[in-house]
This record gives sequence, C-alpha cells and structure tokens, in this order.
Amino acid sequence: MLRVGIIGTGGISAAHINGYLEFGDRCEIVGLCDIVPAKAEARKEEFGLTGARVYDDAGAMLAAEDLDLVSIATPPNTHAPLAIQALQAGVNALVEKPMAPSLEECDAMLAAAEASGKLLSVVAQNRFRDDMATLKEALESGLLGTLSHAQINSVWSRSLPYYDLWWRGTWASEGGGCTLNHAIHHLDLTLWLLGRPNAVTAVLSNAQHDNAEVEDLSVAILAYDRALAEVTSSVVHHGEDQQSIIIQGQHARVAQPWHAAADAHRPNGFPSGPNTDLVEKLDALAEAHEPLPHTRHAGQIGDVLAALAEGREPAITAADGRNSIELVTAIYESGIERRTVDLPIPPEDPYYCSGTLVERAPHFYEKSASVSDLDGEITVGATQS
Repeated sequence: MLRVGIIGTGGISAAHINGYLEFGDRCEIVGLCDIVPAKAEARKEEFGLTGARVYDDAGAMLAAEDLDLVSIATPPNTHAPLAIQALQAGVNALVEKPMAPSLEECDAMLAAAEASGKLLSVVAQNRFRDDMATLKEALESGLLGTLSHAQINSVWSRSLPYYDLWWRGTWASEGGGCTLNHAIHHLDLTLWLLGRPNAVTAVLSNAQHDNAEVEDLSVAILAYDRALAEVTSSVVHHGEDQQSIIIQGQHARVAQPWHAAADAHRPNGFPSGPNTDLVEKLDALAEAHEPLPHTRHAGQIGDVLAALAEGREPAITAADGRNSIELVTAIYESGIERRTVDLPIPPEDPYYCSGTLVERAPHFYEKSASVSDLDGEITVGATQS
C-alpha cells in the first residue's frame, strides 16, 4: 500500500484526491498540507480521510510521514521548490500543471529527479481521455497521409473575479496568463499529437481583464517541416464547447469532438464529392476504440501508481512537462519581443531563465484585487473537449 501526501488543498486538489480514492486498494492518503491548515482540514472532512494528518508545512509532512508519493497542487511558482524538496527527501512526485514558470526551473526539477532516482511526472490529464485517444489512434493509423494544418482552440470563460485570487494575475506568482495556465492542456496535446514544432510566432493581448497583469488571449502559429498549426489560448470566449482540435491531412480531416471528412477529386484537382470509403474507415476506427478504464486525473494517477509498482517510467514524464513549458516560453518570447522564436530554446536564451518574464513581460493592467480564497466550485473544461 503506497502512502500518499497532498501538498496544496485548493480547488484542483479534489481531482487528485478523487483520483487516489479510485485506487484505494493500492494507495492511502496519509497527509494533507496547506499553508492555510483550515483548508486541509476541510478537505479531510469532505472526503472522509480520517487517517490523514494535516500539516501547514511541506517539509514537516515529508519529515513526519513515510511517504511514497506526493501530489503537488499549489500555485505554479512553488512547483519547482516543492518538487525538488520532495525528491531530495526520497519521495516520488506528481506535479500539477504547469510544471514550472521557466525552463531553468524545469531543468532543476529534472536534475533532482535524476539525482534521487525517484519518479517525477507532470499532470497532463487530457491524454487520458477517450476522445483524445481516438484522435491519436486516427493520426497513427496513416489514413490521413502527411499533415498539412491544425487548428487548436483552447478557449475558456473566466470573468473578472477569477483574477482576484491572491496568486493569480501576476507574472511573478502565476507565471503567466491563459497560455501557461489554461492552454497548457492543449499545448501538451499538440505536442503529443503533432510533435515539437521548429519555430513559433505569436501575439499576446489582454482583452477583458483589467485587474490582471497577464495576457487573457494569445494566438500562436507553430511551424513544422511543412505543416502549420494555429493555437488560440483564451479566457475570454463564451462557451467552452468551442474547445476543439481540427487536423487536416493529405487525404482527410479529423477533429475533436470527433468528426471525419475526406474529399475525392477530379482530374483537374477540384473536389468531386466526399471520399466515403475513407470516411467510413476513419469512423470505424473511432468506433473500435476501446474505452479507457480510468480517465483524466484518475487515469494519470493510475498510471503513476502502476509505474511505481512496475519500476518503469510513467506515460507522462517530466520531460513531457518541460516540453510544454518550452512551447509556452516560445509563445511568450515571440509575443513580447515581436519576432519568430526557433526551437529548441537554449540555456543562453534570456527566456530560459526564471525571472525574465517578470522583468520583460508587459503589465497589460495592474492587479487590482487580492483575496485569500474564492468561494464556489472550479471547472476544468467542457465535457466534450
């Protein structure tokens, strides 16, 4: 039975706790840590974690409990120090997205994992979704041919009070805006589905949140060897059902929510109508998808637990988490400096380092409110995207 600790008991911690509870035969939550102990006590009562002890300091929990694994579900600027602290204490770590605000911090986390020999994984729960797995299977089938173009819409709806929470809305504490903290899901999926691009060109804006320094909208163009991808990151869109991924290939188009289309062509190159045979093959592939036994956070937590039991790497590694941060960094560097950024980003690039965004990023507005907590449930995306 693996002993688990949770560091940070804010909104997203519920997804971690529920995930571990799905595997009650394999693990037990024995510690809850939060700088506001009352929040941890409330989570303990909410989920009936009678055997868990509450701490207000991560170091104290790591010292007192014989932990096998911690989930780190705290604000982004704390991820690196907390993960490194856990790894150096000999405890495996699952870190909530984003991995960290800078590549420098990501590499320090990777070095700590290497030195400790412990597992480090970064949350990318959308890979554990049946619709995304189906899209991946379609791409790997070869039925699309070579890739041409992709449109990724990571669009969310957040009103002004969202950025009143004390750690949101500043480059220093949140690490960025919607690109880092919302679109990180779709950027990870973009890398998983399409691979790393060669270059990025982007623009940033704050269209509707005059109480936040950070961007609430960005649009990026990712350049591959021949294909292009457009990524829109937003917290100003009404209707999160607009979240989508559309991939155009040589022979066909597939999209999430699932839709397949293909054209047949005349000798002169013009379309002659649908290629029904190819569409039927793609739809049959989608229908044949075997549902995942566990999805989202529970799916990833189950994989991490299995990886520890089997002595293997998890499906989503720390390197995957770093790759997403590299793409976010390229979007920010391109948008701030108004130029195309080539990948990979080397250590000598100023944007590799922690602190560069704080120094160079525009303050679209100054943060005008700072509350310790926000009442109400959080949502983590539309059900179909």
